[in-house]
Amino acid sequence: MRANVFGATGSVGVNTLDLISRRDDIEIGVLTGAGNIDLLARQARTFNARHAVTADPDRYQDLKDALSGTEVNVSAGPGALVDAAGVSADWTMSAIVGFAGLAPTLEAAGQGGILALANKESLVCAGALLQQTCAENGTTLVPVDSEHSAIHQALCGEDSRTLERVILTASGGPFRTWPVEKMAKATLAEAQAHPNWDMGQRISIDSATMFNKALEVIEAKVLFDLEPEQIEVVIHPQSIIHSMVGFTDGSIMAQLGPSDMRGPIGYALNYPARRSLPVERLNFADIARLEFAPEDTSRFPALRLARDVMNMGEMAGAAFNGAKEAALDAFIDERIGFLDMAALVEDVLETLNSDTSLARKAPSLADIETIDKLARERSAAWVARKGH
Repeated sequence: MRANVFGATGSVGVNTLDLISRRDDIEIGVLTGAGNIDLLARQARTFNARHAVTADPDRYQDLKDALSGTEVNVSAGPGALVDAAGVSADWTMSAIVGFAGLAPTLEAAGQGGILALANKESLVCAGALLQQTCAENGTTLVPVDSEHSAIHQALCGEDSRTLERVILTASGGPFRTWPVEKMAKATLAEAQAHPNWDMGQRISIDSATMFNKALEVIEAKVLFDLEPEQIEVVIHPQSIIHSMVGFTDGSIMAQLGPSDMRGPIGYALNYPARRSLPVERLNFADIARLEFAPEDTSRFPALRLARDVMNMGEMAGAAFNGAKEAALDAFIDERIGFLDMAALVEDVLETLNSDTSLARKAPSLADIETIDKLARERSAAWVARKGH
């Protein structure tokens, strides 16, 4: 089997390669990364990759030098990522973080095989387009987000017509019990310290705001063809149940496992089979209890905004994500506060929904990129006007 890994130097990519390293029947075609050139070069050497691509065009020579003496083909820049996604593979991991992963994911979806999707923005911003591309090219899309992997597993062998609801679990992040007044003063270090999962900075902060869960709500709607009212969110601090599916007979199927991304990655890597994975086995006597609480949209307005987005139209997801990414950048740069992120996104959504047609049917990639650009421009104006 030949595999390509996009976003190889991030947490999902590193865990993916850890699992691949335990197999002797997988050949690596493409590895991509961004700024961590040393790690990308080591990975390319270790796995004897055919192609290594950095998303940063200014780091081409650095990567070329790091792979001197090998036969690895080196390229750089966003265009090179898309070209690399056209390299044939039986299995592709799409784990580039953010909107930057959309174009390569769409290109990979056109190549057939299995597309393991960890880039949730592809479904949020261009769900219909991605699914159409997969259908036209015989590509099997397997979700890698732990929540959507859980739903996918719970639905295996079931009649989709009997699905009544899905229940996404959320840890609540580091601020689950903080009062709003304290959350307003949250620092960057506090926001990126996730209590359960070992993730990158951006995803960890998105978990703290629950924008990550908001994206997953939209993703679930698209991925499983749900109505907004069929999607529920519950706070589950232990992160043992990754999501649940409720059926028309009142039964609920829950998928449980340790807080280890190698679980859902391994499920996608071995799909439709199952193989042994190097993850902790749950001991229910040690767990003792599982806790649940309702979502709190007053403290985490991102969840409320996600439901607004699902009712706005196909282009709204791109507007939502573009504003969210811009808000996150501003918070990381300490130009706005923690709670300002949701306020910014809500303002941009309201403005774009009144100024443009977010309900446009069957948007193209160019249409989606235009909305993303508009959302970022409006976000920059908001920061300039109200930031500190």
